[in-house]
Amino acid sequence: MEFFDSHAHYNDEKFDDDRDELIKEIYKDGITKIVNAAYSLESSKKALKIAENYDFMYATAGISPNDIDDFEESNLNEIEKLAKNEKVVAIGEIGLDYHWNTENKELQKHVFKSQIEIANRLNLPIVIHTREAIYDTLDIIKNNKCNKNGVFHCCPLNVDLVREGLKLGFYISFAGPITFKNSKNADEVIKMVPLDKILIETDSPYLSPEPLRGKRNDSRNVKYMAQKIADIKNMSLEQIAKATYNNAKEIFEI
Repeated sequence: MEFFDSHAHYNDEKFDDDRDELIKEIYKDGITKIVNAAYSLESSKKALKIAENYDFMYATAGISPNDIDDFEESNLNEIEKLAKNEKVVAIGEIGLDYHWNTENKELQKHVFKSQIEIANRLNLPIVIHTREAIYDTLDIIKNNKCNKNGVFHCCPLNVDLVREGLKLGFYISFAGPITFKNSKNADEVIKMVPLDKILIETDSPYLSPEPLRGKRNDSRNVKYMAQKIADIKNMSLEQIAKATYNNAKEIFEI
């Protein structure tokens, strides 16, 4: 049985001490595809550099709404150059975050829209981060269509977001929060998403699933999300693993 972790951050400093050894162990454990996700110009460079070391790892390039304090327009040119590499499979993570940032909403929107334009020029999907900004996020993707659609990464368990995202053709990626005991709407949202639109991810090293909360997350734990989805949909773990693997290959054109 093989698994595809559609969003992890092996470019994070929390992996600096054992990155290579860990990634090899992860592959041996059946996680045979990983997308190494970026969130800033520097992390995009690092994500790509790491991904180039492994046949089974890919990268994204992008600037997240939480990483635009020192934003310059030239950063977008650099992201576009990086994204031309064949190992880069999406522009992301990009989007809006009004939880951590409320003073720069217009800049967030500008950077988000600009990176959708990059995705369209390069014929790539987008990977969206949205937090407490659901309706502005939906407004932007409705009025600034990404030709290749994309993924709601670590998708907030909001019924309106998922319903509208699916209408627009986006994939819904589930991470550790669906396993949390205090998670609201998890079962309802999982039931809403058709099997051919589900992805699974760890968002490593963050958001470790139950029963590992508080520990450093890694791609081996993607199995917990797959099992939760299997339980809710009354399907086997093997069926969910296969479906999410194929879905990730399709959206990222791997």
